[in-house]
Formats: sequence, C-alpha cells, structure tokens
Amino acid sequence: MKNSGMLTILLMAGKLVAAQQTPNSQKHQWADFAATVGKAQGAAAVSYVYAWRLGKRKRLEAGVGARFTSMLGEKVEFITAPARLARTNATPFLVVFAGQQINNWDTLVVQRPFVNSLNLTANFSYHFSSRWSALFNIDLVGFSFGRKSSAILNSNGTTSGEPAATPAAFNALLTGDLDYGNLNSEFSIKYQLNQRWAVRGIYQFLFTEYRTNQVKQTAPDGTLVDRFRNKANNLGAGFSYTF
Repeated sequence: MKNSGMLTILLMAGKLVAAQQTPNSQKHQWADFAATVGKAQGAAAVSYVYAWRLGKRKRLEAGVGARFTSMLGEKVEFITAPARLARTNATPFLVVFAGQQINNWDTLVVQRPFVNSLNLTANFSYHFSSRWSALFNIDLVGFSFGRKSSAILNSNGTTSGEPAATPAAFNALLTGDLDYGNLNSEFSIKYQLNQRWAVRGIYQFLFTEYRTNQVKQTAPDGTLVDRFRNKANNLGAGFSYTF
C-alpha cells in the first residue's frame, strides 16, 4: 500500500511538472537575438515579444514587443530621404508602389555610422507545424541615439564635407519613404529545436537615417534637405528562448 501511494504521488508530481513546463497554447512570449550583415554594414538586435495564438487551429500568431537594434558600418551611402523628392507619389501607403525619382537623389557618404534604436514592434507568424513557422516583424515607433560621424555630401555635382552628421533621434513607421528615423523589419523562417529554444534564418530590411548639420542638399524646388536614408537588405540568423 505504501509503495502504491508513493507511486501515485510521483506520477501526479510528474504530471504537474510537465503541465508547468508546457507553454500556454493561447499566449506565447519569447526573447530573441539576431545578427545580420549587408553591404559595408552589419546589425545586431535584441527583442522581446508577447503574442497571442489566433484561429481554431492556433496556427496564426500576432503580438507586440520591443526591440533594440544596433547598426555599424564604414563609408555607407545614404540617399535623399524626404518622400516628396525620392518618390513620384508621397501619398501614405501608395508611396510604397510609387516610382523612384533618381534625378532628385543626392548621396551622403557617412564615414563611420553607428546607430542604436529602441522601438515598439508588431509581430506576426504562421505555424506550419510544431517545429516550423514563418515570421514577420516591423518596428513602429521609438527613438535612436548614436555616433556623430564625418560625411561627404555629393550634391548637384559638387562635393562638400560634413564634419558631424548625426543619427535621426525619432523613429516612426509611416509607410515607405514617408518613414522617419531608424526602423528594422524582418522576414524569417523559424525552427523549434525543443520546447524552449529555436533558431531563425533572417532576411532584414533596415532603414537608417543620418542628418547633416552644416551642409545641405538644395532640392529642385529650392528647399534645403538635411535628411538622408540608407536602405539595407541584410541576411543573418537568430535564436530565441520561449518563456
């Protein structure tokens, strides 16, 4: 009888521990680290996400989070940022599909860019199985800080030196070239190694923005431009831990 009682207690304790270790099927939270590389630059990001499983089969997932991204490079090219100059149509959402006005672009070559951004994020994923899923995330709003850097502005056929270009301080997702500041977005495929750990293959689209202080582009309409943007298509990998 004593042995039967002890066995029953052990079985119940095992079920309790297993239940505590099983993630909530309705909610999902994880921390993630990612590293990517691209032309003349690289980036690293740390993020936290809290998400909800949606649908009858719980394959869809949507959540919110926060992400800290650092971008580092050498002699990186930034082009004219304002959408009214960079695109043929600056209407929100339509700007994404508008043509590019390359004739309006000037180039700011930032010698040693280093930008840190902290942004709120939107996160979406679809689970093909218990192991495989596809993810998309994008920065929404936040702030940035980073290193001042010397830069060279190639504008209207002339070259001018900028002694201290500075990273944009405010970030906001406004669609396409209407965006402000430094924004990170990722498409990735995720593989769940076990109940807690997962790895990802990442395609990253990263907006980084610097502003000039002493030299400026003179736009065709006569206005002065001090905002310049780098759009990077990076590849990388990441790993995450589910709480």
